[in-house]
Amino acid sequence: MIFKIRVILETEDNVFRDIEIKDMQTLWNLHEGIKSAFSLEGDELASFYKSDNNWTQGKEISLEDMSENGDAETMSDVYIKEAFTKVGDKMLFVYDFMKMWSFYVELLEIIDKKAIGNYPLTVYRFGKMPLKAPDKKFNAPPNLDDFGFVDVDMNIKFEDDINSFNDDEEEDSFDDQEELLDDDSLDDDTEI
Repeated sequence: MIFKIRVILETEDNVFRDIEIKDMQTLWNLHEGIKSAFSLEGDELASFYKSDNNWTQGKEISLEDMSENGDAETMSDVYIKEAFTKVGDKMLFVYDFMKMWSFYVELLEIIDKKAIGNYPLTVYRFGKMPLKAPDKKFNAPPNLDDFGFVDVDMNIKFEDDINSFNDDEEEDSFDDQEELLDDDSLDDDTEI
């Protein structure tokens, strides 16, 4: 079986590639296919993330096992037919965590044909790949100020506070007196 997968670059422009891959190849092979299809340079760290129909980031499947006990699932452990069980299944892919190349990955079609040639194979290209990773735009909630603090109206009046002061109440008075030391009154020999 051949899986046709669309990989869409997260950018304002439409940039995507369709990649065909064998069902018994792994996510590592797809990772290499994405690198080739988008001309991504180097051998940077990368991860796939399971996703739902709303592209919510789920469980990570990384290129290398970074877990403390060394038993995390890696790209080499997961076959394409396990990662994408039906048409419409989605994953997210991030390449180079410093530059954050981010992609949406979706299974378009499962084709019952004999594999010819080397896979993965880029079968369709659309859009021009930018020279650098697109900037991420993080949208802060509208009630945050420029420094990330919640913008709160400090002139809030509570019903209990209005006219709650009673003029008939006695004010506390304190007969505290402060002793002031005059620097001129100290001798050089005086110890403090």
